[in-house]
Amino acid sequence: MNENEAGSEVVQPIRRRRRHSKEFKEKVIRAAMQPNVSIAAVALHYQLNANLLRRWVAAQEEQDAAREARQSMSVPLAEFVPLQVQAPGAAVVSTEIQIEVRRGAATVTVRWPLCAAADCAAWLQGWLR
Repeated sequence: MNENEAGSEVVQPIRRRRRHSKEFKEKVIRAAMQPNVSIAAVALHYQLNANLLRRWVAAQEEQDAAREARQSMSVPLAEFVPLQVQAPGAAVVSTEIQIEVRRGAATVTVRWPLCAAADCAAWLQGWLR
């Protein structure tokens, strides 16, 4: 056997990508997100690459932030809001409908022509759903 033949018979190890169950990932991410815990130490304990665990933790933090944002933006159930209506035949002072909506620090004001009150009511009903 010459040198070329001996070198060609070396068997390369087969690298397979490991798959981790959802439960395993959740357990490891919870452990890594504990206060005063090193992600590298958790990765070492579970025999994972620290960069992989950092990616998992970052993805979880993004999901948590998105969930919190959706919850803070959720519209509360519409409540009955009494309105003062002028008596029939009273003089109309304004030529527009003004609706002001406040959510947190944000305020949105919508002005709608009075002649299109039915359209405004339809829009408002759809928006409140």
